[in-house]
Amino acid sequence: MKIKLIVLLLTFSFVAALCHSADIHMGKWKLNESKSKIDPAMQKKTMIIYEAEGVNVKITMDGVDAAGKATHNEWIGKFDGKDYPVTGDPTSDMRSYTKVDDHTLHAIAKKEGKTTTDVHIVVAADGKSRTVTSTGTDSKGKKITSVFVYDKQ
Repeated sequence: MKIKLIVLLLTFSFVAALCHSADIHMGKWKLNESKSKIDPAMQKKTMIIYEAEGVNVKITMDGVDAAGKATHNEWIGKFDGKDYPVTGDPTSDMRSYTKVDDHTLHAIAKKEGKTTTDVHIVVAADGKSRTVTSTGTDSKGKKITSVFVYDKQ
């Protein structure tokens, strides 16, 4: 009886840990501009939502481009490093996400097969904020980097 209880408790703990690690990225994230360092040439994503959609993850991004025009794009896929289509983003048509560890994702945005942006996403240990470091090139081919800080809503 004690062995069954121990196995049950260990199984429950393992499943709970898996669920927590999978969910740390999920939810609504609002840009904290005062803590961010944004290159004026880079799009500013002011709200990002990660949500489960069947076996996939749906990521919706709203914000403004360098000219101040409203942007909205969506991506549906898995965190498996494979390219999945992006809709609504003039700077990319495909995006891939790779889970580095429980708190870290690496993303690559591509336009017509060419990498346009390399993104490193880290959720804080407490799960209340995340830092997104984005590196790309502007319209003149100059390398630009921005650091976006988001607060969980």
